[in-house]
Amino acid sequence: MTYLDPLADLIRSCLPPAARPPEGADGLFRLYAVLLRAKGERVTDEDVHDAWSAWMQTVDDGHASLVPFEELSPETRAADAPYAEAIREAARRVKRGGESPRG
Repeated sequence: MTYLDPLADLIRSCLPPAARPPEGADGLFRLYAVLLRAKGERVTDEDVHDAWSAWMQTVDDGHASLVPFEELSPETRAADAPYAEAIREAARRVKRGGESPRG
């Protein structure tokens, strides 16, 4: 476990109940933790898609959604929104002092 894992867990805890992360997504949430540290509340849906794409390449490099964000259908783009909001909420909690951004 590294300093990124508590942040990854915090992001997971900020997801709405309807969001269903893929199985075995610990690496993905570590990338989201990097986004939290790098961009905080300024993270965008496109940033989330880019992190997901980097992770997905290691899982299924032929996945149909491995295209730039602007080429995704509106429905597919919308799937990134809950993750971006979870990262922003986690960043707000860190900012308020509830969690350490350094782990």
